[in-house]
Amino acid sequence: MYPTPEQQEQFFQHFGACRFIYNWGLENKIRSYEQDGRSVSRFTLNKMITDLKAEHGWLNDINSQSLQGATLNLENAFTKFFREKKGFPHFKSKKYSFQSFSVPQFYKVDFDNNKVKLPKIGWVHTKLHRKYNGVEKTAKVSSTPTGKFYISILVDDEQEFPVKSAFDEKATVGVDVGIKDFAVLSNGEKIENPKYLKNSMKRLAVLQRRLSKKQKGSKNKAKTRLAVSKLYEKISNQRTDFQHKLSSKLIGENQAVALETLNVSGMLKNHCFAQSIADASWSSFVTKLEYKAEWYGKTVLRIGQFEPSTKICNVCGYHNGRLTLADREWQCPDCKINHDRDINAAINIKKFALDKQNLIGI
Repeated sequence: MYPTPEQQEQFFQHFGACRFIYNWGLENKIRSYEQDGRSVSRFTLNKMITDLKAEHGWLNDINSQSLQGATLNLENAFTKFFREKKGFPHFKSKKYSFQSFSVPQFYKVDFDNNKVKLPKIGWVHTKLHRKYNGVEKTAKVSSTPTGKFYISILVDDEQEFPVKSAFDEKATVGVDVGIKDFAVLSNGEKIENPKYLKNSMKRLAVLQRRLSKKQKGSKNKAKTRLAVSKLYEKISNQRTDFQHKLSSKLIGENQAVALETLNVSGMLKNHCFAQSIADASWSSFVTKLEYKAEWYGKTVLRIGQFEPSTKICNVCGYHNGRLTLADREWQCPDCKINHDRDINAAINIKKFALDKQNLIGI
């Protein structure tokens, strides 16, 4: 989105108001639970917003549904906390780099003139990268640390996902993700890890060193902070582009993809590999594989994280308990077959996944 200076100011007013409502709602929930042992519902908070507007008149300049969207986000945060144990919701800060507000209804999209009309803000010049057909749901306006504005629109195309295609051993590929090679396939193909963060570390260190030396609150500090943000954004865009291309390739060439379940959060606690694991971003890659498989009627098979895919010979089944992380190749003592550690793991991942589907030997 390319808002005018006046519209940018309105954007930031909406960001601040939604952040204010979110923190106010969180405070009310915490206080209610401490005093009465019960949490305030989202619907009660929405009714209380009316009285809050009388106290804070500037809230009347904000789209009321965007304010109610903040309480919905708070409710979703608590739901995630109780269901997935992902951490108690925390208060939001205006210093947080990512800011957003939702627009559930009453926005308009003009594809012919590349404009989007938002309540309380008006028509905003927007680069619309695709047309869509379906029922418009919630739109979300967001800003990035580099000063860019985006709008994402949820659309229900009212179509069902395609039926899952049948698959067999020949139409399935096993994938072993790693650090040295981003992915190793059961057919022997190795996908090199681009290591975008590691390759940018020298430039990043220079910029961060400059940033630390700038005077607080100065224009030069703001310029340097923007340069750091742009570099981080470039790294993120490179990683996302690479993962989209690879996930599309794997889904397009196979009927099923077999993966190993990884405890990434636990692996990140190892300070020796944490940066490399974060740079690889396996979780986001798996997410892309899963939703693209849904789109195209393909299947993603998962095996447990404790399956010994690396230490078992894929030919005779011998278990090599002495294998260490430093051993990249090894020979099976029973059948004397030489194994590449990662290719052997990818083949075993495929075998274990198909075995659970009772498809071995087809």
